Amino acid sequence: MSSAAPQPRQGFLRKLRLGPRVLKWGINLWPPFLGAGIRVTRIAADFGEVTVALRMGLFNRNYVGTHFGGSLFSMTDPFFMLMMMHRLGRDYVVWDRAATIDFLHPAKGTVTARFVLDAAMVDAVREATAHGEKHLPTYTVEVIDADGTVCARVAKTLYIRKHPPGRSVSADLTNESNAPHDIHEKKHQINKLTI
Repeated sequence: MSSAAPQPRQGFLRKLRLGPRVLKWGINLWPPFLGAGIRVTRIAADFGEVTVALRMGLFNRNYVGTHFGGSLFSMTDPFFMLMMMHRLGRDYVVWDRAATIDFLHPAKGTVTARFVLDAAMVDAVREATAHGEKHLPTYTVEVIDADGTVCARVAKTLYIRKHPPGRSVSADLTNESNAPHDIHEKKHQINKLTI
């Protein structure tokens, strides 16, 4: 009997090939986002850009009357991973690996985050993973209020690896030598700056 921990599998939704319109609709109805007031306002046709908004309401403000930091972090959580999955296609495993958030200014009203993965960024990943190596790129997004003030800056590190030819996603993830063991060590660090 093997003592190895079961390896993570990427869910069935990945296999559905959801277009931007359906994915946007589904994310906006996802209970954690719906309850927090997080709304995806745009997903580009090529998944190269996503815009997310968070409106302040009674249930997502903190003790001092500004946006709850957890909501600011949540509005940035899955998007670089989802965008990269769609840009690279099914031949790659993509996971969130780590994240940090710096709170720079009290956030009030409606705040937005604009995520961009341009062709050069995707090409760099393809090149770095061409021979099956894992790649851990870090991308940054800013949360901005209606006045254009940067309220928070989030850095997301992804785990990306290309599947060997002829190997399926599930086979790659269950093979102990290829599985992303360090995914179990995924960390979310929150650094709060003095305001």
